[in-house]
Amino acid sequence: MTVTVVTDGVESAIERAQAAAGDKQVMVIGGAHTPQQCLRAGLVDEIHMGIVPVLLGEGLRFFEPLVNEQLELERTRVFASETRTDLWFRVVK
Repeated sequence: MTVTVVTDGVESAIERAQAAAGDKQVMVIGGAHTPQQCLRAGLVDEIHMGIVPVLLGEGLRFFEPLVNEQLELERTRVFASETRTDLWFRVVK
């Protein structure tokens, strides 16, 4: 695995990741802040969200800062088990 630190914005980070991936897909993994930046920049095609009902204290609300944004999601898949729920959404432009 190769790690590259990019400090000149999320757009630049995605461009570099796409160049490195070639014809493969690029996935952004993280908490709320980085995916929110990608959504604002229009760089997201799909969201895969894994929800595990374990309370570790306070967390960040993923969609709350995007309330005033023009964001429309289409649910494409749901997987539920006793321990977690996974949701997939297509970002509708």
